[in-house]
Amino acid sequence: MTDIEYLDLAEALLRRVEEQCDALNEDTDADIDNQRAGGLMTLTFANGSQLVINLQRPLHEIWMAARAGGFHYRWADGIWHDTKTGNDFFADLSTLASDCAGRPLAFTA
Repeated sequence: MTDIEYLDLAEALLRRVEEQCDALNEDTDADIDNQRAGGLMTLTFANGSQLVINLQRPLHEIWMAARAGGFHYRWADGIWHDTKTGNDFFADLSTLASDCAGRPLAFTA
């Protein structure tokens, strides 16, 4: 994958997360504050817990940090996969965000 291909895919992922946070805030009482500075996005929940999503350009990865730990994702077969478990980024985001919010939240690619 070239640097440009990585950036296109990674930026699309961050935009998708932003869009879904906005939709969840409109459709539910989730109250997710999403702040973005370049390749760093912080999702802050009503109880103060946070998820941090960060682009790792040199490695062509996306990292996500949560209370449960840190996760690294690489693009393969049309999906961002966790490098340890193989889990899909959006499935993990749904699980981790639900934990932070104390209620079920669903994020999809």
